[in-house]
Amino acid sequence: MMKFTKRNFFFLVGGIIIYVVDIGVDFWVASKYFCQGQYSWSILILCFRGLSSLVTQIFSYEWFKNDSEGTDTRKLKWIFLVHLFHCGIFIRYWFALKYGCQAAFKLKRHGDASETDPSNFIKKQAIDAVTDINMLRVFKAFLETTPQLFVQIYILFQHGKTSCYQYAAIFMSFCGISFSMVDYQISLQKSLPDKGEFPVSSKFMYLFYKLLTITSWVLNISLITLRSVRISVILLIFLWICAFTWTLKQCTTFCKSKKMEYLYRTVVGIILIFTFFNIKERRTKVCISIYYATHTVVTLGILFGHMFWKPSIIKEIHFTIVIILTIIGIIFLVVYYRHFHPSTYWTPQACLDEVDGVAGQKDGLKTGRFQNFLM
Repeated sequence: MMKFTKRNFFFLVGGIIIYVVDIGVDFWVASKYFCQGQYSWSILILCFRGLSSLVTQIFSYEWFKNDSEGTDTRKLKWIFLVHLFHCGIFIRYWFALKYGCQAAFKLKRHGDASETDPSNFIKKQAIDAVTDINMLRVFKAFLETTPQLFVQIYILFQHGKTSCYQYAAIFMSFCGISFSMVDYQISLQKSLPDKGEFPVSSKFMYLFYKLLTITSWVLNISLITLRSVRISVILLIFLWICAFTWTLKQCTTFCKSKKMEYLYRTVVGIILIFTFFNIKERRTKVCISIYYATHTVVTLGILFGHMFWKPSIIKEIHFTIVIILTIIGIIFLVVYYRHFHPSTYWTPQACLDEVDGVAGQKDGLKTGRFQNFLM
């Protein structure tokens, strides 16, 4: 039976607060750089914010349009206008709060286990609404938060001078990545009827595995950028081309239109630069092993390259931090997949990593948008 508890509701409220605070911090940091005459950093931060907002609004409206087929067109026009002013996420939070409040506080605990039961229908609406929000937050995390974290760390390494607004930006970036990864994984498990509860221990291991591997990789890219901006840009473009080509070969069917599908594959290509992202119905042991083995080799190559070009860098604190985070991240990665991955406590069929395409039908009932999606 689907569950949407009071704790889930309060986490949802916390997510709204963090989202609003994150917007404020972005504009605060951008204004500080602008006032200091560092216009390029200010523009770059605003560009990341604008790009991620544009992409999330496009996907959000497309999902509203798909869900509203055959309904009032005037309502859809109003929703389009709200998304045009980049406020679509607040509509989604409104629906999530509406259904979440009913599911957590107003519904009786007993009821029929079928999806046709009114109480379970409300719970499903709440879970689907939260899952949509968390998917959009994953897009935002890698289109805006992670690049901003990279920029702030690069500035920190380059100048060695820090201020409160830089620390605030880095802290919010870490929070944004952490919450988006864990919240999405939790809401995903709730949206899949054949999955069990995601244990607290697995949540923490998943959080640290993702956070440390992403952070160590961002730090490594920052080290390359310190040496040569051109090499860093070429490397990122090359990695995106490889990732995008891989998504094309997978022939994904996540979106209903070809244009949206290519946009989705483009975004997935960006995500794959920083972390593994499953987009096909298969076990991911081989794919994820190849992915992180490649990341490890490239990371070691970057570190040894810096030691060769500038031996004195070994004594610098940020070089030591990169090595420590890289090692700890790999340890958490191995421990998670050996002892905390769903395959260790779910049945073989239930733990199969499924496809991220448009969900199919099960027992004559329409499934949710991300029913067949696993990261």
